[in-house]
Formats: sequence, structure tokens, C-alpha cells
Amino acid sequence: MSDTAAIVTPLTTLVGVRHPIVQTGMGWVAGPRLVSAAANAGALGILASATMTVPQLRAAVREVKARTEAPFGVNLRADASDAADRVGVVVEEGVRVASFALAPSRELIARLKDAGVIVVPSVGARRHAEKVAAWGVDAVVVQGGEGGGHTGSVATTVLLPQVVDAVDIPVIAAGGFRDGRGLVAALAYGAAGVAMGTRFLLTSDSTVPDAVKARYLAAGVADITVTTKVDGLPHRMLRSELVDSLERSGRVTALLRAVRHASAFRRESGMSWAAMVRDGLAMKHGKDLTWSQVLLAANTPMLLKAAMVDGRTDLGVMASGQIAGLIDDLPSCAELVDRIMAEAQTTLKWLSALS
Repeated sequence: MSDTAAIVTPLTTLVGVRHPIVQTGMGWVAGPRLVSAAANAGALGILASATMTVPQLRAAVREVKARTEAPFGVNLRADASDAADRVGVVVEEGVRVASFALAPSRELIARLKDAGVIVVPSVGARRHAEKVAAWGVDAVVVQGGEGGGHTGSVATTVLLPQVVDAVDIPVIAAGGFRDGRGLVAALAYGAAGVAMGTRFLLTSDSTVPDAVKARYLAAGVADITVTTKVDGLPHRMLRSELVDSLERSGRVTALLRAVRHASAFRRESGMSWAAMVRDGLAMKHGKDLTWSQVLLAANTPMLLKAAMVDGRTDLGVMASGQIAGLIDDLPSCAELVDRIMAEAQTTLKWLSALS
């Protein structure tokens, strides 16, 4: 355990972690090894479940519990057809936190809270934060446009104070964070902590193949782009030959590729076509998508898997926050969290000396 001085915030008090830092639930990346390493470092590790079957999720939760006694969470898809089953695993296994990429229903929130699980959805707009706060969630993660993966257009520095002023629950800032200075800046805006994806992906505890990590480390800020060609929604990722190809591809080519990827993901996940159609209906309604966009969404899991699991930077996409352009090393989670907290303390002392 680190002897770095703690910074107590509403997040650390709510969840019971030592430090106000969250490792986000990245598909194919945030598995038991990374999550337990983040948790043992004093951060809140979040297990990504969307690419797992329900039995795989239970096994992964149990593996994390075998590796750490610290609190951790599970990220869930609120619009998944088997969301209730996944919530059941979270409740039965005694997971501390349930996070959501989309707003969970009132019923799921109530079921989790009745079981003592802390509910923390991610939001990209003030109105979404206000809605879920009214439904009784315990905290929210607010991701600005700098964040990796599916993202919005409003910068963290604009979105974060909006949400902090609008709700009376802890707000966790995401999008553009990597160090102690960023943590102090988020706290100054009124956040209760920071959530980081790309920074934890680029650690020695991450299972992402070395060749893929090397592509991230070599990237500059200008090498990170936003495209809608993967799944019809704005998606921030590293620019690559594949992304350039997707940008040039026509509509018919994109839809045919999506059909192939939908079939591959069905085999990978063990889902039936009926279940995938139900998920597509839920996604279409929840995000107001066209059927073409729903079909394109089948691209995402398999293109991410090609890079994050198989190491094929030529065949996969590499979701990335803009902050990747400033990252140049691969510390362990323990080294990273200790460094962030030491930098935060140094920054706070510097600010104190100004007064």
C-alpha cells in the first residue's frame, strides 16, 4: 500500500477507495488483471462486461475478487437484452459499484440500490446528469469531448462545471486526464475525482498487446481523430490506415462490413440473432438511431477486439482520448496512481504558496 497522502473527496467516501481516481470500463481492455491492479493501487477499477457473456462476467468478477480485497465496479450496458441478468451477477457477487455507459432504467437503479450497490452512470450532457440524478443514482461520470471512444463535442472544461452546478451528487470528471495537475484542476471545478481510460490502457498491467501500446505511445495529439464511419456515431480513436480506409468507404461497403461483424460478434458473444435484434431495437430507441446506424454499431466490438486482443493494428480500431498524445510511458497501475497523487500534493502546495 502506498504511503502517498490521501485526498478525501465525496468519491472516496462514497466508494471506499483510497484515491479519487477511476479506471474506466474499456471493452476488451478492462479485464480482471487491469481492474485488480487499479483497485490494489487505491483507485476504483471498473470491469468491462459488454463483450462478455453472463457466465464469463461472473467468472471475471470472481477473478477480480480473488486478486484484490479493494472495492471495484462493473460497467454494464443499460440497453442490453440481458441487463437484468447482469445486474443479478453484480448483486449476487457483492460488487461495490455498477457503472453504465447509458442511463439505466429506474427499475435497474432501484434494484441495485436496494441491494446496496452504488450506481454511477456516465453522461455527456447536463440534461442527462439532471435526469439520472432525479432517478436516484449515487454519482455521475461526466465525459468531455476529449475522451476516447464514443464522445460528444463539448470540452470537459465547459461540460464539467455545468454538471457540477446542476446536480448535488458527486461528479467524476473524464476526458483529458493523465496526471496530478489534471486531478487538482478537476477538483477545483468541483469534481469529486477523475476517471481515466487511455492512461490506464497505457500501463504495464494492461493486457493490450505491446505493438498496439507502441502505436499509442508514438501518437501525437494531431494523430487522434473523431470518425462516424465505424458505427455511425462520433468515435474518438487513433488515426490509422484502417480509419482512413473507413473514411473513404461508401455506404454499401460499410453496411456489408457491419453484417459480417455482426455475425462474428454473435459467435463471439454466444448471443442469438433474436437477442441481437432486441439489443438493436433498444439501441435504436435509446440513441434515436436509424437502422443503418444500428447495423453499423456491429462494427465496434469486433474492430476493437482485432486491435486490443489480437494486436492487429492494421485490421482493428484503437479508441483513444486526445490525452494519448501526451503519454510516453507504461508505468504499473501502482506507479501511476502514486505518481498522480504525489503530483497532486505538489500542485496543491504550489497553489497554497500563492495565497
